[in-house]
Amino acid sequence: MSAVEVRRLTPADAPAYRAARLAALQADPAAFLTNATEFAVHSEAALAARLAPDAAGVTLGAFVDGQLLGLLTLVREVAPPLAHRVNVYGVSVAPQARGQGLGEALVRAGVALARSWAGVTSLHLAVMDAQDAARRLYERCGFRVWGTQPDAVRRDGRVHAEHWLVLEC
Repeated sequence: MSAVEVRRLTPADAPAYRAARLAALQADPAAFLTNATEFAVHSEAALAARLAPDAAGVTLGAFVDGQLLGLLTLVREVAPPLAHRVNVYGVSVAPQARGQGLGEALVRAGVALARSWAGVTSLHLAVMDAQDAARRLYERCGFRVWGTQPDAVRRDGRVHAEHWLVLEC
């Protein structure tokens, strides 16, 4: 496999972001709260606005040979009592690229970026109980489970617990 390039996505990446996010939602629907049908209604213009430099969140992409194969979004809390916190959302790696370090490269780049923001003291994320590989990845990168919410998500007749993780900076 070629070298992994992790960088912030820009509005010009909207078509690739749309394709990668839809593919992730279709490949692993139990990992996300949003489903592919809900995401598909967003236009490329709306997605480009999400990727604009002044947007509320920052989305990083993992590229191999110019192909976007992984995603991670960071969103800093805006309310002053919570502004020390950054939430990690929408982490995914294309099935054909798993096990090759893209997820770890994304998470480590996200952690480094969040740590560079003044006043940030912790990163937070949640992972469904069925996503053991993702939980292990986060733990390798320094996150720890601090709680589990039983009966967190009900989808397709299944009940899922959600593990909550934190990384203190």
